[in-house]
Amino acid sequence: MQAPDRVADRAEGTDPEQEAVLADSVGVALLVVLDRLGPAERLAFVLHDMFAVPFDEIAPMLEKSPAAVRQLASRARRRVTGPAPAPDADLSLRRRVVDAFLAATRSGDFDALVTLLHPDVVLRADRAVVPSPEPVVLRGADTVARSAMAATVRARFTGPALVDGAVGLTMAPRGQLSLVLAFTIGDEGTITAIEVIAEPDRLRDLDLAVLGG
Repeated sequence: MQAPDRVADRAEGTDPEQEAVLADSVGVALLVVLDRLGPAERLAFVLHDMFAVPFDEIAPMLEKSPAAVRQLASRARRRVTGPAPAPDADLSLRRRVVDAFLAATRSGDFDALVTLLHPDVVLRADRAVVPSPEPVVLRGADTVARSAMAATVRARFTGPALVDGAVGLTMAPRGQLSLVLAFTIGDEGTITAIEVIAEPDRLRDLDLAVLGG
């Protein structure tokens, strides 16, 4: 974990060189959500919730009262955790499948990727992913697995998150959200569809939150 002053620097947007290291220590999804907060909310949340700095010590930094800082941290906390996901007995299974997909991508394990994918899996990527004039559609486990293998290096900056209440992946080199993967997982526990989102307007409209556990 980074020291409080270095994380506070990130919270204020003044230390971009440390973002990749910070992603490893606190998680990609948290960095993505922090980037969507206002500067005052980021600072209040990071210092209080991550490093237990009292509100009355944060207040002079923001030139606000301790009560106002408490409200900033509370508002940021709600945005970080997001709304409670709908009850889903298979949520833990879906998390395991997505985690396994990320691990196989990071390690370049083609065979492991294929076993996670339904034979008729469909991947749809919007025009900003490649980029290309039209959205890209890939079909079949082997084809989709080969596509995932091309992202082995970038997977270092990828982590699990709640994407519109479901388990997905966010890719954020240097803490800047660039791509989201949304998964459809069948009852048998294999991935039947993947939607890859990179268009800025679509990314802004997504409800992203940190995935607990």
